[in-house]
Amino acid sequence: MSESPTGRAIPADVVERWPVDSSETSWDSGRVIAVRTEQVRSPDGEVLTRDFIRHPGAVAVVCLDDDDRALVVDQYRHPVGHRLIEPPAGLLDVDDEDPAVAAARELFEEGHVRAASWWLLTEFATSPGMADEAVRIFLARDVTAVTVTDRYVAHGEEASMTVSWIPLDDLVDAILAGRLHNPNMVVGALAAWTARERGWRDLRPANAPWAFKDGLPGRSFGPGPQDVPRLESDP
Repeated sequence: MSESPTGRAIPADVVERWPVDSSETSWDSGRVIAVRTEQVRSPDGEVLTRDFIRHPGAVAVVCLDDDDRALVVDQYRHPVGHRLIEPPAGLLDVDDEDPAVAAARELFEEGHVRAASWWLLTEFATSPGMADEAVRIFLARDVTAVTVTDRYVAHGEEASMTVSWIPLDDLVDAILAGRLHNPNMVVGALAAWTARERGWRDLRPANAPWAFKDGLPGRSFGPGPQDVPRLESDP
């Protein structure tokens, strides 16, 4: 538990697992998600039936250039019928891949750039009432472009994505005006803007432990590989 500037204690989320009487897979996509149905026993003994989505988790990257412009992509999202403005992002669907390495891979594949300096920006649970999906958002700087011949060849919805650089302040204005809706974009841009206003002093190393993710059943990450992007300098 930490303290706010006013001296008041700020509580942190803590792991709490209620007993599970039964658990079965109700549906499995065979690719990304599965639906679990569990009989959960509350502290007062009541048995509750809960359906929820199992998800591998994901990473996203707020990549800023020297002018504090953020790299964004536009991607068609069929469930909501919109093309959304988003930061580069992707699933944690490679076995034993460190999240920071996954973030660097997604930045390369979707943004066509590499970044030399990385920090942990923030993390969140996307919809904790119905899914165990957790997302970790990184801040990346010191960017170099990937040559056209070395770019990743995208498929599906990603094949039609375009890359843009938008001032961070403009993204925040658009979010507050209700024009942007991708959760990684909303959380990432607001976190980056706030971190900048606070002088970047609260950023964590890119390979900091992910306590929330480690608290999810079957979702623990061990020590990362040696090529995890690390903090090199102040933003």
